[in-house]
Amino acid sequence: MSEAVVPKARVQGVPVRWRIFAFLFAFGFLAYLQQKTITVAADSLMPRLGLTHSEIGWLEQAFVWGYALCQLPGGIIGQRLGARRTFIIITFVAFLATIATPIVPYLFSGRPLYFALYAAQFGLGCAQGAIFPVSAGVFESWFPARRWSLVQGLQTMALGLGAALTPPLITNLTAAVGWQSALLWTSLPALALIAGWAWYGRNSPREHPDVTPEEIEHIGAQPKTDANISLRQLLGLLRDRNVVLLFVSYMAMNYTFYMLSNWVFLYLREERHFSSIESGWLATAPPLAAAIGAGVGGLVTGIAIGRLGNAWGYRLVPLIAMPAAALLLLIAIHASNAYLALGVLAACFGTIELTEGAFWGAAMNVGQADTMAVGGFMNTGGNAGGLIANPILGYLSGAHAWNTAFLIGIGFAVVSALCWLAIRVSDVGKSHA
Repeated sequence: MSEAVVPKARVQGVPVRWRIFAFLFAFGFLAYLQQKTITVAADSLMPRLGLTHSEIGWLEQAFVWGYALCQLPGGIIGQRLGARRTFIIITFVAFLATIATPIVPYLFSGRPLYFALYAAQFGLGCAQGAIFPVSAGVFESWFPARRWSLVQGLQTMALGLGAALTPPLITNLTAAVGWQSALLWTSLPALALIAGWAWYGRNSPREHPDVTPEEIEHIGAQPKTDANISLRQLLGLLRDRNVVLLFVSYMAMNYTFYMLSNWVFLYLREERHFSSIESGWLATAPPLAAAIGAGVGGLVTGIAIGRLGNAWGYRLVPLIAMPAAALLLLIAIHASNAYLALGVLAACFGTIELTEGAFWGAAMNVGQADTMAVGGFMNTGGNAGGLIANPILGYLSGAHAWNTAFLIGIGFAVVSALCWLAIRVSDVGKSHA
């Protein structure tokens, strides 16, 4: 076949929008690798630095406080500065906060050391607060609306894969070179990602020199990000009934998410009596299931929207998945076999993450030109779930009362599902277009 008749798609290769997606996938993967290292390293941190379960819980809380407080400001900053500059800034700050954790024990001890670790975790949370609201704005600009739930679900896969890789990576590196060197080595890929995004990333398709007219036509007309969002606009968005319901539902879902994401390693270690290395490998099962669930959920939500419309298309998966997750938690509580409990928890995590595409796709439909701000507010609710979960789990894990923690998670899962009965995606977004 001559070059003249080779299909254009083959000449162009991977569309630019999917290359941009690959960067955002990597940002999500790296973020969760950075977030989870301290929890996995806790088994070594606690005896060597003299820390208790509750103190580890408060370090987790420091991250979540910074992360929660900077969601909405991060979304607003993303709208004002644009995604390209925002990702460069926040990823570099996150890199500095990550390397601070293994370095400060060389500089401090006692209470000053704990305060320094707390500050590093809080700084990491602040830096990462803008990642997913700004990602939502990028997806809105770079993909047609029918693909929004899919790309959101696929990016959430990156979070699950990052969380899955962290336990075996950190436990095995810690065994080989110590926890401080392990955390330092795993911080370095951030620098390459920053450099790659600074070179190739753009805010919108029309800004990118490699985007063809055919790709722009395929993407279609999308809401233009409002770089001049005002306080009056913001207050109007935050009063929107559907925005508030998404906030509450996402908050309730994320109690269970944080429980499984941050604490399953210690649960396997202390309640189910696996060894540290064994727990490191087995703890990959729930986040791997979560990664698969997120991708499948985004795909299924997209199909449901095409067949049922926005109102029930976005609602269907959460209404089924969250009660199913509650049932799986109940089964895990009563599982007598440790491996059965692990399998059920993995299935529960995967079931919960089926909903991510629905949550973020709905937020994008609500937000339109202000998607980053709406996504930031919804994810503030998500992290409020973590603010509730971490001190409870820190206390209950220290008391070995894991069943109580799971029962609380069941209640939150049911609340999350009930909120979706009142969320009406088909009626929103028009006033903000």
